[in-house]
Amino acid sequence: MVFSRLFKSKKSIPAPAAEPPKKEDPPPVAAQPARIFSPDEIKQAVIEILGTVYDPEIPVNIYEMGLVYDVDVDQSGKVVVRMTLTSPGCPVAASMPVEVESKVLMIPGVADAKIILVWDPPWEPSMMSEVAKLQLGFL
Repeated sequence: MVFSRLFKSKKSIPAPAAEPPKKEDPPPVAAQPARIFSPDEIKQAVIEILGTVYDPEIPVNIYEMGLVYDVDVDQSGKVVVRMTLTSPGCPVAASMPVEVESKVLMIPGVADAKIILVWDPPWEPSMMSEVAKLQLGFL
């Protein structure tokens, strides 16, 4: 009986609400050309990133220690770092150049990185920056 009353009801069932109009997708943004970094900008970024690399036994970064002899960057973004270690028997002789290379490769604009480990001239404490000498108590 309840069902029959429902079917006999003259009440209208509201129609489902109309779907709201779809928003149009915004027009695609034109791709911005990749920023070109100058060799000088890349070199400065390399020097900054070298300031985050430490010999585990010395609380001074390798750049301030004077272990980095040269950073060269060409127009294509290829970086060459000539560096040394405090001694040929340094326990990080195998791992430190790999760490330097991986950090340099993370810098925007760097296309390739080559780390050249050299022993001439041999490193000596006089090669440290004033900051390093102060940190290690040489001043």
